[in-house]
Amino acid sequence: MNREDIAKHRQFLADRRCVFPLVVSGLIAGAILTSSFIKAADYSLLCSVANTRSSEAVAGVSVSNTGSSSQAVAEASVANRGSSSQAVAENSVTPIQLQAIIHYATSRIVPQQSFKEISVTFDVLKKRSPCNFLVFGLGYDSLMWTSLNPKGHTIFLEEDPKWVQSVLKDAPSLHAHPVKYLTQLKEADALLSHYRSEKNCFPSKAYLHGNNKCKLALTGFPDEFYDTEWDLIMIDAPRGYFPAAPGRMAAIFSAAVMARNRKGTGVTHVFLHDVDRKVEKTFAEEFLCRKYLVKAVGRLWHFEIPSASNMSSYGGARFC
Repeated sequence: MNREDIAKHRQFLADRRCVFPLVVSGLIAGAILTSSFIKAADYSLLCSVANTRSSEAVAGVSVSNTGSSSQAVAEASVANRGSSSQAVAENSVTPIQLQAIIHYATSRIVPQQSFKEISVTFDVLKKRSPCNFLVFGLGYDSLMWTSLNPKGHTIFLEEDPKWVQSVLKDAPSLHAHPVKYLTQLKEADALLSHYRSEKNCFPSKAYLHGNNKCKLALTGFPDEFYDTEWDLIMIDAPRGYFPAAPGRMAAIFSAAVMARNRKGTGVTHVFLHDVDRKVEKTFAEEFLCRKYLVKAVGRLWHFEIPSASNMSSYGGARFC
């Protein structure tokens, strides 16, 4: 690569750092506007129906009951105004959304995922929000994820306590926990062998809270990690690019266990980033299963995992 090519490459990266945050900001604003228009149309229709029914009721009342009719109309009008006020309150933009728009509109920091990868999760959030959203990792895209799940429950799990403090200092409204992983990337092969011989890791018996016999089960995490039934799980951490790093083996296994143990209706959406790396891909195919893979964009895989009770085959020593 000659000097002219290097200069062009650097300019491209600089332009991307300038433009991409604006795109993310626009994505958040667009989501708010879309939601507002849809809900506004719904409420307008409901109000029209209510007013029509009120008019029909008035027309059916005799002249001798004029006083009662007036009172009924007044009560219906008050009820409609109350419904409209409630609709406006429920549809109002949240502070975290406004903060996210301002943050990305004035920042040159690029989120970890590409726009196409982000759009995969965004498409699901448009249908499922407000929902319970679990994110492994705390990063430059955390404000975005929280703002795309307004009035939902979004938490972030981060391995570096200092980084948690640093991020929360600038964005105190984020819900993040520092956590400790007991695995290392260099143990990946040994952990797979362990899972295949340890009954407490088997899909029919696997659990997380207090499962010290299965080395892939995440233990010692905050109570809400175990007590909440997660609708969406994003795995974009912990670090997994050097031998002593925690790796994502336990996060992938635990996401599979939580999805299979789901008691509510519907599937659990699991998003795994960095599937171009060997460990992420291997553990995804072992625990999240190719048959549940519904979309692959860039370095992101999207799985829709049913609960064990809704699986065609249940039991045995393997997840897939």
